[in-house]
Amino acid sequence: PAAPPAASAAPSVRKPQRHSVRAQILAALRDALLSGELAPGAVYSAPALADSFGVSPTPVREAMQQLAVEGAVEVVPNRGFRIAERTPRDLAELAEVRAMLEVPAVLRLARTLPPERWEELRPLAAATVTAAGHGDCVAYAEADRDFHRALLALTGNRQLTLVADDVQRRTSWPCAGTRVGVADLLADASDHMALLDALQAQDLPLTERIARDHLTGNRFLH
Repeated sequence: PAAPPAASAAPSVRKPQRHSVRAQILAALRDALLSGELAPGAVYSAPALADSFGVSPTPVREAMQQLAVEGAVEVVPNRGFRIAERTPRDLAELAEVRAMLEVPAVLRLARTLPPERWEELRPLAAATVTAAGHGDCVAYAEADRDFHRALLALTGNRQLTLVADDVQRRTSWPCAGTRVGVADLLADASDHMALLDALQAQDLPLTERIARDHLTGNRFLH
């Protein structure tokens, strides 16, 4: 098979401030992965990225190592980091894992929380609709994670929230080179509102169907 393309240019992001450099680099790289500025299969060197960011290679390497732990990049000895390429099967399997984690948790919450508690999540659901309406794939991904983190946080199980968040990051798709459009994003965002409606109505069968379809649907598996 042909060797993956090599690349050295950094994504077009603002240089981070001196405080929390590693965290800012990590956030910038995550955004670049979602936007497609860091291309799947391409190899990037930490020193080249560091030059573009105007920082030393150390925080870039640390951020890339974190992305390697998350499965977003692979370490290439003596070269840098290769952006992971996920197949539709990979994404479908990860979506199934998310459903295994989140659907039972949501159903447990549906049985125990009073209906008025779900109003707390309305602003987060509305934020996903706003991002979707703007066609902003990167902003939508972050708003979507915020909604699901807040939803699972209601269980009081921090480890569940952390594990589910990690799996959700692994299911993220690059916006560039896909057929994901505003209609797809809006359809996905509308699931959040519909889920809250079902939870407030204490309709468990509908809650389960919406949650499962939302997590395992194939809108973004292009």
